[in-house]
Amino acid sequence: MSIAVVLHQPQDLVNIAAAVRAMANMGLERLTVVDPAEFDLRRITGIAHRTEPIVEAATLAGSLEEALADATYVVGTSARPRTAQRNYRRPRDLAPRILRRAQSGSVAIVFGREDRGLSNEALDLCHEVLVIPTSPEYPSLNLAQAVLLVSYELFLAGAGAPDALPTGRRSLGPATTSELEEMYAALEAGLDRAEFFKARKAESVMRIVRTVFGRTGLDAHEVRLIASIGYQVRNRLERLEGRRSAIPDNEG
Repeated sequence: MSIAVVLHQPQDLVNIAAAVRAMANMGLERLTVVDPAEFDLRRITGIAHRTEPIVEAATLAGSLEEALADATYVVGTSARPRTAQRNYRRPRDLAPRILRRAQSGSVAIVFGREDRGLSNEALDLCHEVLVIPTSPEYPSLNLAQAVLLVSYELFLAGAGAPDALPTGRRSLGPATTSELEEMYAALEAGLDRAEFFKARKAESVMRIVRTVFGRTGLDAHEVRLIASIGYQVRNRLERLEGRRSAIPDNEG
């Protein structure tokens, strides 16, 4: 089972260590740290004792896109719902789905920096957003607390996780983040060429498209087909425009 805890721009090494300890308590082993303010293996393991296997195997990434490039299912975390429409879920409801997806692909659970969480741009890379219910008077959780609570729900759901569902004969497995981003780029290019954005804001439209497809769990074959549709629309319209411009103007 492949589940990675991704810490995006953590600012405090103690929080990294506490998050690692929470992972070890709940049986999670894969850690990715993106652009940390500091990362010292010896200090982390000195705080979180007996976590050397997790820390020594941790991946350091320069950007969130790099960290998620091979992920097939990405769950972001947020202290509260934002104004943008997204696929918001509670940890207990989402934990079984995370475990199912981890049986056939690489799952990443992304936690934001301590002072401001994940940006809208970071959440755009996530298929769903996990919101932990807290008191409205004091909603924000410490980074390690959030990692522990999510890991705990995964641990509880693990014993009863259902077997993976059968896939179609043409299935190529879950699509990676890189493949999904290529699909979104192709769709946006096709819609732009069709002048779909003349009366609509492209960013808002594409965010809704991401939200819709984020619910579906597309496999690689499906993503390639949808990307081909976007490319075909763009190329077809470009050819038609080229033919029109090549017709001589005989008037005058």
